[in-house]
Amino acid sequence: MTLTVEDLQRFQHQHPDYRLELVDGAIIVMSPSGFESDEIAAAIIAQLWAWVSPRKLGRVTASSAGFKLPNADGDIRAPDASFVKAERLKRTTEDYANLVPDLIFEVRSKTDDLDNLRAKIRQFLDLGTTIGALVDYRTQTIEVYQSQAEPVILQNGDRFTVPELLPGWEMEVSSIWAPEFD
Repeated sequence: MTLTVEDLQRFQHQHPDYRLELVDGAIIVMSPSGFESDEIAAAIIAQLWAWVSPRKLGRVTASSAGFKLPNADGDIRAPDASFVKAERLKRTTEDYANLVPDLIFEVRSKTDDLDNLRAKIRQFLDLGTTIGALVDYRTQTIEVYQSQAEPVILQNGDRFTVPELLPGWEMEVSSIWAPEFD
């Protein structure tokens, strides 16, 4: 049985505390990611927001924002962090956004399969996302993906930049890892 956006919305209404995606006609229940991976996603979002908001460059969202993808199945996906240029989404919506974000981040959690995360990023790229990043706290690396290009691996000491989307913005890779307090 193939499920629809309406089924997803009905299920979400019945279970408002669940984070859900609709992929290939099936509802995927997303478990809580764990503290460390969410802390990393929050650090990325904070840095993006601090650059984007005062310059009115677009919208920055977290993992609960759903995007209705322009594919045959009408998938609803939610990256851990995303950016959409202002000219592409001039007004916000309380529904799913009917577009793909320009930039997405997937942050590996303890239960994530790296191949599944890479496939999710590739799906977004195939549908028009400019850059997708896979953040892995275990290796302290960021795999940066662009359509038709080999991934670039960034590590501590490197800076993540996206001049084609956010000229002047830089994020030190080492700045997003969860701090340790003595």
